[in-house]
Parts: sequence; structure tokens; C-alpha cells
Amino acid sequence: MQRTIQSFTVDNIENFKEQILLWAQQFETAIWLDSNNYKQQYSSFDCALAVEEFTSIKTDYFNAFDKLEEYQTTTKDYIFGYISYDVKNDVEQLSSNNFDGLDFADLYFFQPQKLFFIKGNSVEFHYLRMVDDEMDSDFEAIQKIKNITTQKSENDIKIKLRVHKDEYHQKVNKLLEHIKIGDLYEANFCQEFYAENSTINPIEVYKDLNKISEPPFAVFLKMEHQYLLSASPERYIKKEGNKIISQPIKGTAKRLRSKIDDDKIASDLSRDIKERSENVMIVDLVRNDLSKSAKKGSVKVEELCKVYSFKQVHQMISTVVAEVEENIHPVTVLKDTFPMGSMTGAPKFAAMKIIEKLEETKRGLYSGAIGYITPHGDFDFNVVIRSILYNEEKKYISYSVGGAITAKSIPEKEYEECLLKAKAMRYVLLNSK
Repeated sequence: MQRTIQSFTVDNIENFKEQILLWAQQFETAIWLDSNNYKQQYSSFDCALAVEEFTSIKTDYFNAFDKLEEYQTTTKDYIFGYISYDVKNDVEQLSSNNFDGLDFADLYFFQPQKLFFIKGNSVEFHYLRMVDDEMDSDFEAIQKIKNITTQKSENDIKIKLRVHKDEYHQKVNKLLEHIKIGDLYEANFCQEFYAENSTINPIEVYKDLNKISEPPFAVFLKMEHQYLLSASPERYIKKEGNKIISQPIKGTAKRLRSKIDDDKIASDLSRDIKERSENVMIVDLVRNDLSKSAKKGSVKVEELCKVYSFKQVHQMISTVVAEVEENIHPVTVLKDTFPMGSMTGAPKFAAMKIIEKLEETKRGLYSGAIGYITPHGDFDFNVVIRSILYNEEKKYISYSVGGAITAKSIPEKEYEECLLKAKAMRYVLLNSK
């Protein structure tokens, strides 16, 4: 599909980012990806915005990857969208029967009529030929947008727990029993926090959440009345030519105000035996997943258990890379590695089966992936964590958090880690306009 490309230079890029995100609200479909200028080795742009469907695919999990492969092959254009966690049922003989208050489709991708890439002070417009005469007028319209803050919603948001503390402890102890008898080495167990009969201003909540965390894989997704507001720090997988990059996160510590104390807690995290063992287990799983479609002997660990610092937390991140043959379809790589090991456990199939029984909520888009595929078959996807999901029609708000349970896990400490991860989402929901 042919696109017309035009570059514009912007004096105040931070102001322009605010303006273009507000401008995007007029469309029924919009995806905004923001790296927050976080310095990372594998980066293609600072921000991207895709709006207004030309074509799309929306489906349940049944044959979802085959349908995505056909759609990507036929379109041969940029497509943006998501793969929900429950597409695991297309990869393995699994099911998802837990409660779902959000009703997101299992898989959704669209071909945008209008696409924008921001890098430095330059903005590239990539418009389908049918709308390329709107470039100049859109650029002018975006620059005229004024950042108007709306009033705070009058209804009080009451956040509830799907799993209460005592029940959480019981469920973690059940996982520990599975680990003890050898069913599992590690499992990522998640719990949902939610609010019913509540409304929010999605754009303001996203902006507040992003400001608190400033993560490298932030996302604002609008799909008619459904929204994802994500402050994800984690990359699931990226394809750059024949190179595949996966960067699982396992290991979390809070930031401290004193630099001396903060440096010490980061150093302690890097040497923590439990956290390192969690990370290494997932690295082994990722290596195994990548090897399914990689050239023999090409899977390598570039970084093992390196601590990266974000505004709210320190995270232990590993980087695993591989090379694939040119004839491997990009969707094959996604299918071979999905769902990401950091959100499942090891062994992967056993972990997914057991956590499905113990969790109370269908994960849906949470712990799935959102991103894009290019016309040449490159792609980049995050892990949907540290995120708020909102169904405006049902007035249902949800955010989930999880943690890795291993033989060394203490239920009380795992619960505290969940609350730490949930802190930013809870704060913005109770305080945003």
C-alpha cells in the first residue's frame, strides 16, 4: 500500500506531543506509542501515532495467528494493534473461563489512514494516498490545539479487590505446593483491582499515569468505547531485519529519595539470589521460545540481570537476541514466543494451566502485547503491564498486577510487591481529573 511521506520540523516537540494526542481523540481508533525519550539500545522512534482505520481485523483466539498472518501478508502496510493474553488458547490446548468485565476482542489490528513518527524535533506524516491532501491542514490543526484540562469526574471511584489478602496468601501457598512436588519452577500469578459504575477521562488519566512513571513503552489505545492506558516498562519482542530482541523483566525494587539509599537498594536488587533466579528461569524459557524459529546457534544472552532505574521502581532486565532466516514470517516468531515468559512461568504450558485455575479474572489485554508490524515485516511489541483498562460503555475500570512465585517466595512479600506495582494506577484513578 502506497503512502505519501512528508516531514515537518517542530520548535517545541513536548508541546506538539500533547497537541497531537489531543487531536487524535476525534477518531474512533487511535494508538499512541511513547518511549518518553528513555535511552535504550533498540529504538526506532521517540513516539508514533496511528489513527483512523482503513482496514482491520478483530477476532477471537481461534486460529488468531493464522488470521493475523493472512491479514499482514495481504495488507503489506503498517498495522497497529494488540494480541491479548488469551490468544494463548490458539497456541496450546487451553481455555479462558474466568470473569471478564471489559469485553476486549482477543486480537485486533488495523491499517491506519494517518500515521505519524516523531524523532527529535522532526515529525514524519505517513498518509495513505486517499487522504494525503490533508497533511498540511492537519499539521496546522494540531498546532492550534490548546491543552484544555477538563473538570474532575464527580463520581467517587471505589476500587475493589477481586482477590482479598487472605485468599491471595492461600492461592500463593497452592502454587508453592505445585512447585514443591515438581509441577512448576515458577508461575506469574496475577490479581485484579476494579471499579464498577465509574467514569474517567481516559486522556487525562493516561497523561497522569505516564507522567508518574515515564516508561519506555507507554501506550494510549482508544477503540471506540474501550481504552488501554499503559505505563509499561517492558518490551516483549522486537524484530529488526533478521534480528530478534526480547527483554524480559523479573525483579522489582522501589525507588528511595536518598541517592545513597537508592543506589544501595538497586545494588541489593542486582545481587538478590531470589530475584536473579526468577530472571534466569525466564531467560531460559525465552531462549527456548526464540530457538523455535531462530537460526541454529544464534540465540544469545546480551545482558543478564541488569538493573535499570525508572521513576518509581528499579527493574531487573535481561536481553536475549537471535537471528532468523529471511523466509520466516514475522507472525511465526510471535506465535512461537507467545505469551511472553515473564507473564507465564516455567514450564510454560503447566504454568498457564495452573494459574488459569487460581486466578479469578480473565486477563484479556492485560499481560498481552500491543505494538505494530511494518510493511517489511519488522515489529515491536510491549508487555501490557502497569496499565489501566476501561470500558466506557459498561463503566468498568480494571487494573491487574502480578508477581513471580518461586520456591523461595514468601506470600506476604509477594503481596507487598503487588501493591508497589499497583501504586501508580491506584493513585491516578483516585486523583486524576
